[in-house]
Amino acid sequence: MTSTPPHSSPSHNSAFRTAEIPIEIIPEEEMALIEAALAAAAAAMPSAPVCRNAKSIRSITLMSKRGLSACTDNRSSDIEDCGRVVGSNSPNKSKKIRESEPLLYRFRRGRGLSVTDLTATEWCEKQMEYTLFFGKPKATKVMLAGSARHAVLEEEVIQRVKVNVESAEDVWALKLMNFIVGANQLLFDGLTRELPLVGLVEGVWMVGMLDEVRMSQTERIPVLVDTKTRGKPTLPREPQKRNGRLQLMCYKYMWDSLVTNKFPSQKFFDFFSLNPNKILSQKIRENAAGSGFASETLIDVVRYFGNSCCLLPQAHDRLLLRYELQEDQSLLGEDEFPYELDWLKDKIKSSHDFWLGKREAEYAPIEERWKCGYCTFSSACPANSIPPGSPSKTVIEYTQQDRDQSH
Repeated sequence: MTSTPPHSSPSHNSAFRTAEIPIEIIPEEEMALIEAALAAAAAAMPSAPVCRNAKSIRSITLMSKRGLSACTDNRSSDIEDCGRVVGSNSPNKSKKIRESEPLLYRFRRGRGLSVTDLTATEWCEKQMEYTLFFGKPKATKVMLAGSARHAVLEEEVIQRVKVNVESAEDVWALKLMNFIVGANQLLFDGLTRELPLVGLVEGVWMVGMLDEVRMSQTERIPVLVDTKTRGKPTLPREPQKRNGRLQLMCYKYMWDSLVTNKFPSQKFFDFFSLNPNKILSQKIRENAAGSGFASETLIDVVRYFGNSCCLLPQAHDRLLLRYELQEDQSLLGEDEFPYELDWLKDKIKSSHDFWLGKREAEYAPIEERWKCGYCTFSSACPANSIPPGSPSKTVIEYTQQDRDQSH
């Protein structure tokens, strides 16, 4: 049976004023995703109000000269793990991946897991396995509308401009630069959004994109927030809430690790096959200097990144999920819940065991087998044959939008 962490009743947090970010990093593929999402959302909801905060703020969009890999979420297009490229020091560019290798090395070699990979695995390991082998289902209009809402929230505090990058080192330099300026924004203005995270999580490299961080006005402690959009005016069911809590808890784990431990820079360079002494492109160097941390090489940026982490306190032990109605962005409810480290580690270990090939993929638990009715791979999955006496998929009312908007 799937365990669920305890949580408390919703809370209402104080508003924070918006901040100016001198640099923001958006991969080219993410820009295409955002544009498609905005277009789909506009077509589906032409009368929905859109609030924008006009600020004179610059940001950087990655226009990489090399192909960037696609995002990995198996239920929605998530931008947290976009922009992955092969490092210049990689010895495996042309090596054929052996079929006997664990999924982590076959599909995430030199890239690491994303937090979305973790939540997708918790949702259904078998669905994750099918997605890896047969490809991710096409994003629905509801999914794109959710991505569009995140884009609008981001544009309240940033404005995108483009800059060319020439290497994986440039890509990672910009990701870390985005964290640095986001951290500065949080410290000085009390709010930042779309903050990239990278770190070792129980021995495995993971990446993520933190939706929002607010600095509590009384305690001056960062509060991690994630906004979920809903296609209908109801709160999600418990399995979706659990999945969202897992996501935010993992972000807190990564955040706390960054701010309390010395960043393992050599392991970082080795795993992602990066040359720490590679000279960054001219545009990257110009933007770094303009942001107040002149850098010639990737290792220079990593040093500034480590210094920025040292200035930050650990995240608050209470995390916040917000649920909005897609139609008009009205608040449906909030789920404030405590950080449960033991529960989180159990979930991470279970996921790592799957990815490292220590066991086979498991199906969704019997009481959640209704998920099969909304899975692209249900006709090929043995779990689609529900044993006699188990809860029927048709007993529990559940819509496609419910599942789409669990992320």
